[in-house]
Amino acid sequence: MNYTILDCYTDEPAGLGVPPYLGTYPRYLFGALDNPYYLTIDDLRLHKFGEPKKQPKTNIRIYNLTKNAVDVAKILAKTDILVVIAGIQTPGKYLSAVPGTLYEITQLIQDLKCRKILTGPAVSGSRLEGGKHAEKLNLNVFDEVDENFSGIDDYGGINPVKGAGVVKQIPYPIIVEIETGRGCSRKKHCSFCTEFRHDVEFREQKDILAEVKALKAAGVKYFRLGKQSCFYSYKGGKAEEIEKLLKPIAALKPDVLHIDNANPTMVDEEKTKLIVKYCTPGNVAAFGVESFDQEVIKKNNLNCEPEQVFNAVKIINKISGKRSENGMPVFLPGINILFGLIGESKATFEANYETLKKILDAGLLLRRINIRQVAVFEGTQLQKQAGVKFIKKNKKYYWKWRNQIRQDIDLPMLKRLVPEGTILRNVRTEIHDGNTTFARQFGTYPLIVGIKKKLELNKFYDVKIIGYMLRSVTGEVV
Repeated sequence: MNYTILDCYTDEPAGLGVPPYLGTYPRYLFGALDNPYYLTIDDLRLHKFGEPKKQPKTNIRIYNLTKNAVDVAKILAKTDILVVIAGIQTPGKYLSAVPGTLYEITQLIQDLKCRKILTGPAVSGSRLEGGKHAEKLNLNVFDEVDENFSGIDDYGGINPVKGAGVVKQIPYPIIVEIETGRGCSRKKHCSFCTEFRHDVEFREQKDILAEVKALKAAGVKYFRLGKQSCFYSYKGGKAEEIEKLLKPIAALKPDVLHIDNANPTMVDEEKTKLIVKYCTPGNVAAFGVESFDQEVIKKNNLNCEPEQVFNAVKIINKISGKRSENGMPVFLPGINILFGLIGESKATFEANYETLKKILDAGLLLRRINIRQVAVFEGTQLQKQAGVKFIKKNKKYYWKWRNQIRQDIDLPMLKRLVPEGTILRNVRTEIHDGNTTFARQFGTYPLIVGIKKKLELNKFYDVKIIGYMLRSVTGEVV
């Protein structure tokens, strides 16, 4: 039986698999199947539509081509089973990739003469844009729809060491998303979150270490312990368990070792010191705050109060806000804000703005403030109680609200984060837009740098900061 994996990329509350991030699903499937081929949706787009005319902007729809890109026709001709990985559940903007929508995927594969299987988060819904319901599509093009195909959701059944072999089919640099656990330990979940699909379960340190060793042996240099709802909650939030996880991975000396999600209520000095001790600089803990409005917090069962967030921001800044050798602060918090939640009103924006301004005025640093409109998925409390009601009600305010935060908080925060003249080390050139090159470091939430020069892509430079946009910076090579 000849298998082919088609990676259309994933982005969900607890994990990211959009290039340059490589998610868990393709690796777990590669470990479960018998010597499969690995293709990206970029490979398939190029095969179907050919190379477009040269444009001044890098075509990110066909940017992430595997080593198999030249042989797509031959691979598909001998494929018996095509396993499609897809699902965007926390929609965002991606610098150098375009995830596949279910509509696009079905159009691309409907004529293939093989068995087609859909897996990944798309099985419970996908939406590339916020502020809308999940895509409503007829999935009859698939012979099977199974979120846990070949046991990829079963820690006892996956073979992540064998799965590391998939990276040999990927010619571009990647940062690998490592899973530490699934599910959320909170008894009642946030209204919008799809992580309720999983019971709480943690991977053992020895299994995670074995996977990292295998990936490092295959040439991977960059790692994010990102696929979990809260890193600080690993194995009950015990500091000794977190150290047992981090210490042996750090001993392998990866170029990047970062984390991702964190619940502010779980942040303390002891665990923060361990993260600083064993992880590499430029690290970020993304706080799923979603709203500072008490009414919205209550109605959506959000995980923290404004004062808890402020205290968590203070703790991380106190321990790790110093600038590191790569130019970025050692370890900082980031904050996620969602618009469109149950009970939202004009008072919601005022509460969000005032709390973020309080953080700024206190002289504290945030790596970034992520603001988006919520996507509504089947089975969530949000879908059952409100759907897109509050998104529609406040649509006319959304861009105004967001822009005010960008102008009044993001911009001065960015100037404090990387003052003019700061040198960022090992910045990788990623795409062109006319004569401007956009670049960023490898890491969990790297800062985008615009360089007004057409540089060769996929090269590493040291860059001096010379100016600012609302969420990114401009620089020059030194």
